[in-house]
Amino acid sequence: MLPLSFAEYSDLVGGSRKEAWNAYFRNGGFPYAAQLEDSEIRTDYLSGIFNTVLLKDIVARKRIQDVNLLESVIRFLFDNIGNIVSSKKISDSLNSYGRKTTSVTVENYIEALMESFILYKAGRYDIRGKQHLKSLEKYYLVDVGLRRLLLGDRNTDIGHILENIVYLELLRRGFQVSIGKVGDLEIDFVADKGGDRVYYQVAASILDPATFAREIAPLKKVADHYPKFLITMDEISVNEDGIRQINVVDFLLDKTENA
Repeated sequence: MLPLSFAEYSDLVGGSRKEAWNAYFRNGGFPYAAQLEDSEIRTDYLSGIFNTVLLKDIVARKRIQDVNLLESVIRFLFDNIGNIVSSKKISDSLNSYGRKTTSVTVENYIEALMESFILYKAGRYDIRGKQHLKSLEKYYLVDVGLRRLLLGDRNTDIGHILENIVYLELLRRGFQVSIGKVGDLEIDFVADKGGDRVYYQVAASILDPATFAREIAPLKKVADHYPKFLITMDEISVNEDGIRQINVVDFLLDKTENA
C-alpha cells in the first residue's frame, strides 16, 4: 500500500494548493502525519513507522543480527534515490567507512526492503534496442517523509525528491516504470500500460537555458510518437517539438490532458 497521493493529501488537509504542495514535498504522504501540525509529534510518528517496519518486520523476518549495518544500507539508499546504484557499490562504500560487509549481504538487505515495500526498484530499458537491461537500476522509497526523518533537510536534493514523488504517482496510475536509455542519454521514466507508453523527464526547474537543453535532449532522441513530457516545479508552459512542459502539481492533480 502506498501513502496518500498528492490529490488525496490535498483533499485531506485543505488550504491553498501551494501550502499543500510544500507540506507534501517536505513531510510525505502518510495519512496521520498529514494531520499533525506539531513537527515533533510528526517526527515521533514517522519514527514509529520506520522502527516498526525495521525492527518488527525486516529484522525479525530475516533474522538480521547486525541492525546497525542494515540502517547504514538504508541510509545509503535513501541518500541515493534516483541515482544508479549496485550492491557492490554500496558494500564498497560502507567498507571504506569501516562498516565491513559484502555485496551479497547488501543485496539480501535490499530484497528485504523491497519485500517490506519500503523500497521500489526501477530497472533500465534500452529504448533503441527495445530490451530491458539487467544492471544499474535505481531505487525509490515509499515516502519522502521517511527520508527527511533519517537524513534531514537537503536543499540540493530537490530534483531527486521530485523524481521520487513522480515515480510513486506513476505506480499509483498503474504504469510499469523503467529508466529509459537512449544512446548515452537517459530519460527519467518510461511508463508503459496496456500497450501505451509515455516518456517523462523530471527536473526542479528548466528556466536556465542550459538546463532546459540538457533535460529535453534525451526526449528529442526518441524517434517514436508516444507522448513526451517535462515535469518541473516551474509555473510556465513550454511545448517544443511536441514535448510538453507541465507543472508537477498540475500533473499530480491530473489537470493536464493526456499527462
